[in-house]
Amino acid sequence: MKYHFITIEGNIGAGKTTLAHLLSRHYNARLILEEFADNPFLPKFYENPQQYAFPLELFFMAERYKQLKELIHTNDLFQRTTITDYLFTKCLLFAKVNLPEEEYRLYQKLFEIIHQQLVQPELLIYLHAPVERLQQNIKKRNRSYEQHIPDEYLLNIQQTYTNYIKQHNMKTLIVDASNADFLGNPKHLQVIIDALEKDYEPGQHYFTLP
Repeated sequence: MKYHFITIEGNIGAGKTTLAHLLSRHYNARLILEEFADNPFLPKFYENPQQYAFPLELFFMAERYKQLKELIHTNDLFQRTTITDYLFTKCLLFAKVNLPEEEYRLYQKLFEIIHQQLVQPELLIYLHAPVERLQQNIKKRNRSYEQHIPDEYLLNIQQTYTNYIKQHNMKTLIVDASNADFLGNPKHLQVIIDALEKDYEPGQHYFTLP
């Protein structure tokens, strides 16, 4: 497997972290996971989005930067591959959905200063699932503050990701995760492992699970 830095992305509840764990175990890769539970503004945001969106997004950006900046200086000989369950650009995509225009423009300026300092992934795996499936997964993992996320919000996030991927020509594997069960069905995980054995042109490449 030739990739040294792989990022897994997708909507809330798409299965990013599960797949990241399984791939890191398979490849003995270093795993960097989003520390969402440490964000004190997250439960407050779901209760009052207008009041808490800006500090929520600032906190996420600072934490993601703190995690990813170590990639610039770290060279682990025993773990040559790094897998993350988020793209740093996620900061900007969620801010675009959550912030009013003036706050978004300020946030964007901060993002652009920080973003250029980070290493970018060689390959993006994007898990695409319909909102109905996302809601099922969200209910199953049972985080109290997530239980009332509106379908409209998930659709908005989905569209924002889709637009970003279409506009940026990075190597992206788009996986139809409508029926994904990476833990319970070894064939689903094998599709991803087989896909990672190949090289790709920049742009989007589509995969379905058996």
